[in-house]
Amino acid sequence: MPAPVIRLKFLVFTLSLGPVVWLGWEAVTANLGANPIEVITHATGTWTLVFLLVTLSITPVRKISGLAELIRFRRMLGLFAFFYGVLHFLTYIWLDKFFDRHEILEDVAKRPFITAGFSAFVLLIPLAVTSTQGMIRRLGGKRWQQLHRLIYVSGVAGVVHYLWLVKKDIRVPVIYGCILGILLLYRVVVIWLKSRNQARTSHVRGPSFGTQA
Repeated sequence: MPAPVIRLKFLVFTLSLGPVVWLGWEAVTANLGANPIEVITHATGTWTLVFLLVTLSITPVRKISGLAELIRFRRMLGLFAFFYGVLHFLTYIWLDKFFDRHEILEDVAKRPFITAGFSAFVLLIPLAVTSTQGMIRRLGGKRWQQLHRLIYVSGVAGVVHYLWLVKKDIRVPVIYGCILGILLLYRVVVIWLKSRNQARTSHVRGPSFGTQA
């Protein structure tokens, strides 16, 4: 890997740690306000969604801009989405509920947005586990790609979670939803164009010599 890419990856890694470092500093200096748990929960949830969207945007930005090196950052950004998702989940079950199983189950039954958020987090787990080169080889390229399309489902569940959470001022989750919608539309268009080109190619070539009429 070229030295400039290594330095850039280190910079991206350091910047990606910025939100959790800031939260830690604010907690140590008692600057998280009257409800620090709520601030931590909201911040970690927001950054989970942000990193999800950034990860999904790598491929279209790379193809449109021609910056092939961007693909080197996708795995790291995706793992940071999982990292902040873990912090978000732990904040809820540990700092907020103190691992009280009955209270958590009661909360899930009363608040559908928690179910949506939990679903978004669970869908990220197999993606994080299979993010290594070894797992890519074991699964095979095609199966690995199919599995990692779950990130879109996780993103939708995350947006729904945020939307149901805020209830009144829905501007921010709607913005995230629009960004996700654009990324999903891009994916659909790419798949459609690919299938159309394949159909045209097969039509131009005609039947092979071994094909019966």
